[in-house]
Amino acid sequence: MKLGFTSAILPELGLREVLQLAAQEGYDCVEVMCWPPGKAERRYAGVTHIDVSELDVASIQAIVAETGVRISALGYYPNLLSPDPDEAATCLQHLRKVMASAPKLGLDTVNTFIGRDWTKSVEANWPRFLEVWRPLIAEAEELGVRIGIENCPMLFSDDEWPGGKNLAHSPAVWRRMFEDIPSPAFGLNYDPSHLVWQMMKPVEPLWEFADRIFHVHAKDVRVCPRRLADVGILAYPPAYHTPKLPGLGDVDWGDFVAVLAEIGYQGPVCVEVEDRAYEGSLADRRRALRQSHTYLRQFIAKGESES
Repeated sequence: MKLGFTSAILPELGLREVLQLAAQEGYDCVEVMCWPPGKAERRYAGVTHIDVSELDVASIQAIVAETGVRISALGYYPNLLSPDPDEAATCLQHLRKVMASAPKLGLDTVNTFIGRDWTKSVEANWPRFLEVWRPLIAEAEELGVRIGIENCPMLFSDDEWPGGKNLAHSPAVWRRMFEDIPSPAFGLNYDPSHLVWQMMKPVEPLWEFADRIFHVHAKDVRVCPRRLADVGILAYPPAYHTPKLPGLGDVDWGDFVAVLAEIGYQGPVCVEVEDRAYEGSLADRRRALRQSHTYLRQFIAKGESES
């Protein structure tokens, strides 16, 4: 396995600075954010470390060679199934650019969300999911690119209530997705933390979906029983859970990485910093990456990326 981090937490740095920091902190790889340049509409979105509209392949490859840090995947996480047709079309157009850029950079993985009309049920979203994603996955196959869907429900605020903005939130939904679109180019960017606060066991699905796990996010979460007992599961999830750095929450990382190894996973495990206690400054976020690296190296040894 390769230990990395996602670049969204470093919006003020350029790509060279991000990969230099990764090298200095001992990371093997970085998932690089590829949002369209512009203002972010939510936290951790709108970060552009590679502008796929003006792709400079030679420059990017030179930075990778110079730093010795690989790019694990290109990341772009919008709502492709937005009920706003203009938003959905714009997101789809940009995702296709990200997909087309990956093979030019010698990469085979793009991470994203399925999207969702959050005002409708899973069942009501399904026809549109198939309409959008069947041709998109066919295009990915032609490009030789794998699409890793992160399993974050995107259900944290008023404008995401009640269904959230990402359909792919549970094993039941993943199973149906892969039955209806059985392409080997269609898989998961697996984040165990989102299963924890949904009251699911993050290790169990690894066995069933072993051949669908293309990329992994290392983010932890702490569920507060006292707060949960007060507000219940119908409250907004932030009312009873808090994203944390790996090792500071409820994920059993030894068990999780052990099962990843048992199912034969040898891909990236990328720290995703969303712990507000470590976001006050660039120095705090760098400290978060250093602390996460120190913790996770007891499970993912340096040098495994070359095996």
